Amino acid sequence: MSEHTPAVPSAVSFSKLGVPAPLVTALSRRGIDSPFPIQAATLPDSLAGRDVLGRGRTGSGKTVAFALPTLAALAKSGRRRNPGAPRALVLVPTRELATQVAETITPLATALDLRTMVIFGGVGQGPQVNTLRRGVDVVIATPGRLEDLIGQRHVRLDEIEVTVLDEADHMADLGFLPAVKRLLDATPQNGQRLLFSATLDNAIDQLVRRYLHSPVTHSVDSAASPVPAMTHHVFHVSRENKPAVVRELVAGQGRTLAFTRTKHAAKKLAKQLTASGIPAVDLHGNLSQSARQRNLAAFGEGTTRVLVATDIAARGIHVDDVTLVVHVDPPSEHKAYLHRSGRTARAGAEGVVVTVSTPDERGDTRTLMRQAGIRPTSVDVAPGHPAIEALSGPVAELVTPSPVVESAERPRGGSGSRGPGRGGSGRRGGGSGQPRNSDASRREDSRPAGGSGRRSGGNGSAVVHQSSTPRSGGLAQFSSGRRGR
Repeated sequence: MSEHTPAVPSAVSFSKLGVPAPLVTALSRRGIDSPFPIQAATLPDSLAGRDVLGRGRTGSGKTVAFALPTLAALAKSGRRRNPGAPRALVLVPTRELATQVAETITPLATALDLRTMVIFGGVGQGPQVNTLRRGVDVVIATPGRLEDLIGQRHVRLDEIEVTVLDEADHMADLGFLPAVKRLLDATPQNGQRLLFSATLDNAIDQLVRRYLHSPVTHSVDSAASPVPAMTHHVFHVSRENKPAVVRELVAGQGRTLAFTRTKHAAKKLAKQLTASGIPAVDLHGNLSQSARQRNLAAFGEGTTRVLVATDIAARGIHVDDVTLVVHVDPPSEHKAYLHRSGRTARAGAEGVVVTVSTPDERGDTRTLMRQAGIRPTSVDVAPGHPAIEALSGPVAELVTPSPVVESAERPRGGSGSRGPGRGGSGRRGGGSGQPRNSDASRREDSRPAGGSGRRSGGNGSAVVHQSSTPRSGGLAQFSSGRRGR
């Protein structure tokens, strides 16, 4: 395996790197005229058809880095689009990331008259099956639902020309490697394979040795690389003062992402903030897909300034101009801290990260920062402390809350429920919808399949992307601020 970490020439352009003209034009129309380092480093090899292993932290531009060579390869081969037999596969760990990747790829695919779609669990499979029957070029999928559809013979992978593993380290962390290996085994051995990851640990090395052919490794930014425009702070607070300090932190006029450890805590905090005049929405695994998309849209469009989330949002949530990330509950390990924090200071923008630490969390927080390679500014605070407003900015005008409407939550088990990543029922209502106590994001998006391959009985709508009618949301991926993804 050869490794390159090349310097990026100041005059480099997508055209000079060999990107086809229609794709260059599509990028330019969306304000992207020059490549990010990970793109400039990997494109010469990936466009030449080589297997590539790219390491870059979240927000470094990996999606465009693999989207361009994937689409260029499909256009070059010119093979026919056949029902149920996609020509390119992008595997991702979560449904949120699947949607985000599709929104980036779809406008580019349109320029080459290629079709894309997403496949993930937690919604009814009917729309996905129908789209597959019509034929698509690129499938962006989570492992569990894809395996379910393969088991039901709705899709096959024997015509795959390019396979991409995005956030491979996260898939390994969530225990999806067995499913990923089964899916890779179903693709042609002579196809091109691109693997992108924030870290290159032993689990990733297993995939590289088994599935990539003489890959070129490009390491631009690891997950532990410092982000110059990101400042880190620890607020030491008493347990009784914590709610008030958190409320003051997120009360600024900027866009804030607050992380909690559990789904219940995320839901509770969002309600409390909204009731106090700070509009907030929650994001966690108990929400239905429509509720997730609705809440993400409210946050992305700016109608709500605060998103309270579990670690499900630590990857795959790419919203411009998140100025503040608050770790309401410090994460359990340093990689989660880095990925949570990576929601701000993206693509060269500035950002602030604050960890709220109670006395019983001091030791763990100190260890967390050391393992993450972070030297934060630490201060003891109480409500009204000047350090709070210094980081959160001027306080926004309070909003009188509307009557609370419960977000739709997925029903728990039962005779017809199969779990979100395995072609689950996707049924609405009809149960108490009590949230599970632990934040099981490692299983809530694309649980590895292995069941009987029964049909989903759900009627929930799937998110599918036909490049002939791209969603307007996809344009947000190419905003004038030049997003990393």
